[in-house]
Amino acid sequence: MSWGSIRDELLPHIVRIETQAGSGTGFLVGYNPEGTLAAIATAAHVIRHAHEWQQPIRLTHHKTESSVFLTPSDRAVLIDYKRDAATILIHNDTLKLPDAAFPLIDCTKYRRVGYELGWMGFPSVAFPNLCFFKGTVSAFLMDEDCYLIDGVAINGVSGGPVFSELKTGSPEIVGIISAYLPNMSGNTPGLLRAQDITPFDHALKTLKSMYEAKEKEKQRTEEKVVAATPEKNDDCKAGQD
Repeated sequence: MSWGSIRDELLPHIVRIETQAGSGTGFLVGYNPEGTLAAIATAAHVIRHAHEWQQPIRLTHHKTESSVFLTPSDRAVLIDYKRDAATILIHNDTLKLPDAAFPLIDCTKYRRVGYELGWMGFPSVAFPNLCFFKGTVSAFLMDEDCYLIDGVAINGVSGGPVFSELKTGSPEIVGIISAYLPNMSGNTPGLLRAQDITPFDHALKTLKSMYEAKEKEKQRTEEKVVAATPEKNDDCKAGQD
């Protein structure tokens, strides 16, 4: 299957995220076991200001162009500050999202150096158009659970899905866009930083309601003083995939 076909499969899963401070990209990462909550993955810096200042967040479903303003009472936000990852939990009827998300890579695995990956997002230079990018894995930083990719990221693409192709031809989510690391010693290109899916792997498995999600959000807010330390990951990376 071509990259274009994989992109087309992902389109119904993509959302544009806007706050008073800027914009970014998000995507459906899954549902809780009861199917009552949908989880939108994005980069923490995309929504951090709006979350901490209790401001509205606007989500626009790319495929249908339907939009919704989420007040703090309409959502729960689980943030991993160290990994620059955030999960926005919303009621499953808030947007017309697909019935199921695409699979996440096994959180004990990572794509090897030289593997080609694709990603999508809404770059500010082409807003509100959704753009596709691709590049190869340059390195995987084990201590930080992130990829360095020979590719670009532009403001607005942060939080977008990073994906590979399964043998079946369908997409497999391997991470999210976090940042672009420019080469400060010249005009030559830098590297793209993409966090892997570790922060999202267990995000919904034990949440049964929005109430529980809000309690989890409150707990994380109270523990923000130790936010510089990533959440404990019981599943160590076992190797390349």
